[in-house]
Amino acid sequence: MRTDVLNMILGYTLALLTIPIFLIGLVSCYFDSWQFAAVTFGIPALMCGSLAGLMIGTFTRTDSKNRVRDREAFVAVGLMYPIAVLISALPFWFGGMFVGPFEEGATLNEMLQGAAFSWFEAMSGYTTTGATVIDISTSPMCFAMTITDDCIFAQSKGLLLWRSMTQWLGGMGIIMLGMMILSSKIGGGMALARAELTGPTVSKLHPSFRQTAYALWGLYFICTMMLFLLLFGIGDLSLFDAVNHALTTMPTGGFSVHDDSIGFYNSAIVETIIIVFMVIAGINFTLIWLLTHRRAKEAISDEELKTFILYLFTATTIIFLVLYQWQGDWKGSIRSSLFNVVSIGTSTGFGTDDYVLWPVATHVILFFLMIIGASAGSTGGGLKILRIGLAAKLARREISKIAQPRKVHQIRYNKKPIDDSYLSLIIGMLLVWIGLFAFSSLILAFYMPNSSLETIVSIVASSLGNTGPALGDYGPSSTWESMPIPVLIFTSVLMWFGRLELLTAILLLSFKTWKKEAKSDAEIQGVALVKKILQGKENND
Repeated sequence: MRTDVLNMILGYTLALLTIPIFLIGLVSCYFDSWQFAAVTFGIPALMCGSLAGLMIGTFTRTDSKNRVRDREAFVAVGLMYPIAVLISALPFWFGGMFVGPFEEGATLNEMLQGAAFSWFEAMSGYTTTGATVIDISTSPMCFAMTITDDCIFAQSKGLLLWRSMTQWLGGMGIIMLGMMILSSKIGGGMALARAELTGPTVSKLHPSFRQTAYALWGLYFICTMMLFLLLFGIGDLSLFDAVNHALTTMPTGGFSVHDDSIGFYNSAIVETIIIVFMVIAGINFTLIWLLTHRRAKEAISDEELKTFILYLFTATTIIFLVLYQWQGDWKGSIRSSLFNVVSIGTSTGFGTDDYVLWPVATHVILFFLMIIGASAGSTGGGLKILRIGLAAKLARREISKIAQPRKVHQIRYNKKPIDDSYLSLIIGMLLVWIGLFAFSSLILAFYMPNSSLETIVSIVASSLGNTGPALGDYGPSSTWESMPIPVLIFTSVLMWFGRLELLTAILLLSFKTWKKEAKSDAEIQGVALVKKILQGKENND
């Protein structure tokens, strides 16, 4: 492992992270007070900038940007999330969203619990999971409230905006943003883009990585602005609410500024606008780019897009039929089924209804939506439609081989042949996912012995799929604050692994990844050349 390269990538990305912390701090000066902003955002910004300067100035080499390989790229992406989460959790802790060091009369145990809650909230943000632990029992800003009050909206405006910003940064990928702005300083851009597997596909847009990053972030920003304008202008949301929900919808994050999420507004117009943009966010961004460049036929013919639309339509239809039979209101059933299917199917996690109260048949559909997720190359989580589709084709091929063993069975996707090595990678990932799912379910069952099986498995599926709300005791109307602290830490790790889609996380856990390299490639080649010259001289003598 080339630690100088790793320090360079992490250092420059942390330097970039200092900017949004500082900007939200300025906004907090307006909404809250400059004293509050100085403590809540000023100290973390100073710490983040200082750490970045130390890593860049002390632990890198002058040629580090030319030494980036896939190994360093994958490790940098994997490590950036917990490091960014640690820094980004400090405003929640310092600002009083949870009990922190500046809370008067707080005990050490309360502060440590507050630190764990802050970590969880920040990880849920960056991984775009959307689960929250903000509750009357955990947040000092809500201690004096009644159970019917809006605890989340009682938080300071600066902290709520920062909470939404963590999801917006995590949606497209903080590494992708860093590479776009700092590509002249950091090499290996394409390797880093490949490492951030949840981000959009980059190979089809531009030969230059910087152009590709600008194109993707440009689309992301434009879609966010369009959503904000529609929510503010047509949806009649306040400026603050519109900004926050625009920041958390496009990354399919699901953080809301109200306890009742989107159900707080009880507006069909708001729900319709958000449904449209959740679907857009759940589509491969490459296809959106093709549409903006007058290549609609190529985009619409995409096999994964067709499957994604059919997948949402089928799930909505089934849940609608169940709800209509259950409550007899066809308009309400359509509205509830469509919004919640799209929300869970894209791993956004917004809520308008407490679907825990729905018939059990709907729970089965929602559970599978949590696992499958959205399209590859979208900001959504889950196993992805593309992988499930290819795994299904592989299964059909193996069955077909039994009936016709001499026939050549070539798997194609979008009319292009798929290499068997890629199929093996997908099967390997699915097996790892199943193993981790089973292991995690056992861990949660040990720490939560009184919880139902539905609660346990849905928490694991929601964490790995970065969905947010689960089933059972932790549905859309409940926070996760009642979980034991070890479970919160463990599920935050699952969110991290789910965001990295396991493969990068597995690489981090491999001993070979961290094996120290005594010499660089250039040094090894130089030594070999010297040996060759000396051997030639001896032969001549």
